[in-house]
Amino acid sequence: LMLAVESRGVTWDLLSGAYGDDVGYIDQALGQVFDTCAVDPERVALAGFSDGASYALSLGPTNGDLFRHVIAFSPGFAAPAREPFGNARIWISHGWSDAILSPGNTEEVIVPGLQDLGFSVDFMGFDGGHEVPAVVSEAALDWFLA
Repeated sequence: LMLAVESRGVTWDLLSGAYGDDVGYIDQALGQVFDTCAVDPERVALAGFSDGASYALSLGPTNGDLFRHVIAFSPGFAAPAREPFGNARIWISHGWSDAILSPGNTEEVIVPGLQDLGFSVDFMGFDGGHEVPAVVSEAALDWFLA
């Protein structure tokens, strides 16, 4: 199963300073899926690209009991709302030529920061910009399914 949601505003609420309508919307959508489909709780992932990747890296570790896997394509930051909970595994990619969000920040700040919180983090840098090439999305899917 894949549940694809979009932010309630121009971008995810946390980028405006606090969690808000987006968290409630995600919770409601997940509730509908869990009520109507057989979901393996060990195989629930939260993923996103760009602002969505930053949101996933903030919301996912905070809710590691629900999101056992977090996949982030070209994030700008990670800011868990409270002390991380659970033991989510994290996979992050970033293009070395990204002119929108710094790949150096991802490799030098985000990844070590999450590791310092005790998370297992896999990082994949790739030749490219602010994008998700097929080889990167395939690597993320392989990681998730392993």
